[in-house]
Amino acid sequence: MNDRQRELLKIIVENYIKTVKPVGSKSLVKKLKCSSATIRNDMAYLESLGYLEKTHLSSGRVPSETGYKYYVDNLMKPKEISGDDVLKLQTILSNKDLEVSDAILKCMEIISEITNYTSIILGKESKDQKLKQVNIVPIDNRKVVAVLITNTGHVENKQTMISESIDINEIVKSCEIINKNLVGTPLGEINAKLEYEIKPIIASKIKQYEEVMIFFQEAFNDFTFKRSDVFFTGKTNILKQPEYNHPDKIKGIISKLENIELIKKIETDNQGINIYIGEESKFDEDVTIIKTSYKLKGEEGTIAIIGPKRMEYAKVVYLLQFLKNYLERE
Repeated sequence: MNDRQRELLKIIVENYIKTVKPVGSKSLVKKLKCSSATIRNDMAYLESLGYLEKTHLSSGRVPSETGYKYYVDNLMKPKEISGDDVLKLQTILSNKDLEVSDAILKCMEIISEITNYTSIILGKESKDQKLKQVNIVPIDNRKVVAVLITNTGHVENKQTMISESIDINEIVKSCEIINKNLVGTPLGEINAKLEYEIKPIIASKIKQYEEVMIFFQEAFNDFTFKRSDVFFTGKTNILKQPEYNHPDKIKGIISKLENIELIKKIETDNQGINIYIGEESKFDEDVTIIKTSYKLKGEEGTIAIIGPKRMEYAKVVYLLQFLKNYLERE
């Protein structure tokens, strides 16, 4: 492929991303400063290499999956975003009052708005973390805060009202038993150990042990659920794309977005910005997934953007790289 053909492929990909219309030779004469016949020949050559496809609707060409991959690997240059959008992201990331997970979620909301694609955040599963400490902080006679700390340094608070039949001192005493016996236990194993190992110990020392056990089980359940949750922003944005204007397509992609086990497979441990187009996304043949991992202040996980294969690759890569760089500079 010569320089003109590479430039031709770049223009066709970027025009199709913008207009969703097949690109014809006549529209490119001025840009490439050559005849329509030369461009047609180059188009035919790029089609023979598998980079372009001809649609049945017109004589124009559209990028193939292979064409998108070549564009991403060889032709694309990250596209910077407006100063206002950068400022929005920086303001959130520099807010010391926000937890890391909340800051990332708000940033991904902004990225969904900028791109009009669907964003996903996958926190590390709770089974990958271990209990370091549980603290009970009484607020008054009926209200307490349970503070759970993991080995990664993540802190979670649960404020709750307790039954009048429970003495707060019994909650505190039970907390001491839990710390003595469960520190170092993977979060995913805690509920089983609470039921079969800790409950008999607490029952021998605490009168209202059943209600006390329910209190701690609910606290751990809330914590482990939150830590393994899948967060979406702009979940329906992908349905606004013309690729999903057919009822069967809409039904298919909605079904996949609601399949949490399928979504969790998007998780990555790779450090760079990774682009998976079409079939290689292992999610849907008509989508692109761009994703990367993050790790900051004891929290780690995956951030990902899902859009059509006709995605604004340069903009999405820039946004995820900006967010990743900002997080990792801490």
